[in-house]
Amino acid sequence: VQLQASGGGLVQAGGSLRLSCAASGRTFSSYVMGWFRQAPGKEREFVAAVRWNSGTTYYADSVKGRFTISRDNAKNTVYLQMNSLKPEDTAVYYCTASLRLILSTIRLPSSYEYWGQGTQVTVSS
Repeated sequence: VQLQASGGGLVQAGGSLRLSCAASGRTFSSYVMGWFRQAPGKEREFVAAVRWNSGTTYYADSVKGRFTISRDNAKNTVYLQMNSLKPEDTAVYYCTASLRLILSTIRLPSSYEYWGQGTQVTVSS
């Protein structure tokens, strides 16, 4: 499985960005795909995830109501729409996928087998 993330950049506080992650190499009917982020000096933290079959979504409390994760089955792509961005959202954002995770562990980075390269998101105040 290969994951290719894109869409990061520099934006002012209150602005929006959309990240994309294109997956290739396998069918994805049993996947969970998600986004994590890591700021300098901090641990990698869960942002959002989606169950590929059902479309059920999961969010970190810090982004709930501002970020939306979605998927396009035909394109094998997951998106993260980020609105009302804050300086504390500044981080490298990573796309990730799992074939086998247990849903109770969906917020743990160790639950995911596949990772894309990071994309930098910088929010200026």
